[in-house]
Amino acid sequence: MTADAVPPRAVRSAPDRLLAVLAAFDHAHPALCLSDISRRAGLSLTTAHRLVGALTEWGALERDAAGTYHVGLRLWEIAALAPRGLALRQLAIPYLEDLYEATHENVALAVRDGSEVVYIEWISGRSAVGVRIQVGARWPLHATGVGLALLAHAEPEFQAEYCAGQLAAFTQHTITDPARLRRALAEVRRTGCAVSSRQVTMDALSVAAPVRGPGGSAVAAVSVVVPQRQAQTPALIPAVRLAALGISRALGWQPEPR
Repeated sequence: MTADAVPPRAVRSAPDRLLAVLAAFDHAHPALCLSDISRRAGLSLTTAHRLVGALTEWGALERDAAGTYHVGLRLWEIAALAPRGLALRQLAIPYLEDLYEATHENVALAVRDGSEVVYIEWISGRSAVGVRIQVGARWPLHATGVGLALLAHAEPEFQAEYCAGQLAAFTQHTITDPARLRRALAEVRRTGCAVSSRQVTMDALSVAAPVRGPGGSAVAAVSVVVPQRQAQTPALIPAVRLAALGISRALGWQPEPR
């Protein structure tokens, strides 16, 4: 069995099997043949064929002329109803575009899903640094600017649990020491922004700020990603914080008067 296949006994109920078929698709595998779906979902070919047929008929999957399957538009229609997805993205777009015009660098909007950050919008600068991020991409919270901004404003119990867990490294600069991570989160809370330098790739630096919902909790984060060698962090912070503030106010948050 290959490393990316799921053992058949790990999938039991009918809902589990359906979800396993959908989970077989990811950014590295956006198109799969039936045998690939069977292998990656940990299902027999017969079971995979039956479930794929049902999902295709419903519109969750689409089959092209070559017999390859892709995620269908029906799933996109349902996902668009998620309040932290398309609705938040549409509200945030004007502020993200303003941030892009001010910097002409990569601009991102992300939300937290468990211990990961999920990117829901990405505006790429024409001559900006190349990064390993796209809409729908997931990264551990500690490794990105948006992730640090969200983790710093998460519940204290969750922060403690996250810091006590294994912190994956992507470069020699990725924060993997719990004490260092706690200090970084305290700095984010003190300054209102997160700076992530060479955490995922050696050539990129990001500056991020939390986006607050009506109750004041951090519901998303916005960031700008620039080349490490050209980074002028102090000049980026006000622009990023202004974009986050604009989105927060559009969501209904009113900052307390000082």
